[in-house]
Amino acid sequence: MSTRPQPPVRPAVRVTVAQVAVSEDHAANRELVVEAFATAERVRADLLVLPEYASGFRAAGVGVEHAEPLDGPFVRLLRERAAATGVAVVAGTTLPGGSTGDGSGGAAPRAVNAVVAVDGAGALVGAYRKVHLYDAFGHRESDRLEPGPADAPPLVLDVGGLRFGVLTCYDLRFPESARRVVDAGAQVLVVPAAWASGELKAMHWRTLAVARAIENTAAVVAVGQAGRGVTGRSLVVGPDGVVGLELDEQPAVRTVDVDGALLARVRETNPSLQNRRYAVVPRG
Repeated sequence: MSTRPQPPVRPAVRVTVAQVAVSEDHAANRELVVEAFATAERVRADLLVLPEYASGFRAAGVGVEHAEPLDGPFVRLLRERAAATGVAVVAGTTLPGGSTGDGSGGAAPRAVNAVVAVDGAGALVGAYRKVHLYDAFGHRESDRLEPGPADAPPLVLDVGGLRFGVLTCYDLRFPESARRVVDAGAQVLVVPAAWASGELKAMHWRTLAVARAIENTAAVVAVGQAGRGVTGRSLVVGPDGVVGLELDEQPAVRTVDVDGALLARVRETNPSLQNRRYAVVPRG
């Protein structure tokens, strides 16, 4: 049982953004997770957000060599630390896929790019399996990964009276993904990413995060990896499109408060979700 003192009552949910540099060394990455949880606990955060592929990453591409099951060491550590600190967590990982074969004639095995959500009691709330694979800008994620089902229920996590909806990385380019989790009640969009670096990419990342916030009248917590081949530049955007936190390319851990009262005021002033005329329907 956690002996963590109860945080003071406040009109906001405190979120720690962990823009870490992830390597291929899974044990070293777990140490980064422990350190991030320690920081989150020290500042009395309610939620810790780690980037995409936080369990293991290779800039040239992540595949089955980095896959761990949901009961493996990475997710087990997330659950242990959440239970010990009372801090909920959203983090990217890589799961084993359903494809079979040895690559010698049959189907080559592939992994799954996933984001897991764990509540402050250490319970695994769910795993979102990335729907939009990054087959763009010269990358081919689908060579190593299989997509998640487009019609899977959205992954949402309730923390401190707010509902957080999960996307990851390339999903940010598809407004339907964000709208679908908002339809599931999300007031905050959480976007762990390993956003590939390159011409205009940092500008796209920032612009899309702000757009998703404005069009959904939702806060956006977009957490990128730092390091070689990725952009970093994590940011937290209010539902009015105002950027409240923005990091550079270097590893950093920062904490912000997401104001539920502001969310309510913005949605009252700008009732665009009520005024919409189209629904989002998953396509096979």
